[in-house]
Amino acid sequence: MADTSEPVVRDNPAQERFEVLLDDEVAGFTTYQTVAGAVAFMHTEIDERFEGQGLGSTLVRRALNDVRDRGLDALPYCPFVRAYIRRHREYVDLVPADMRHRFEL
Repeated sequence: MADTSEPVVRDNPAQERFEVLLDDEVAGFTTYQTVAGAVAFMHTEIDERFEGQGLGSTLVRRALNDVRDRGLDALPYCPFVRAYIRRHREYVDLVPADMRHRFEL
């Protein structure tokens, strides 16, 4: 049996969002739109009951890794995703070079 105390991140394309789950409960999500070879992150939200546990960072890190694995670009319109990329420079390369200035990266 899997250890459900660890957060699980899954892509939910039907709702256009990555979700982070704890004990099979959706604790938060980041919405996206897929556009011309890129994933545009629009909004990230963690349920207040789960705040302060680092779930937002776990969610965004795994979502960005998924984008990288699929060979797509990331467009961080969401302020949380943008701030995460600023703090974790290893993800800047996912943002097209000609758009980094727009996102202040």
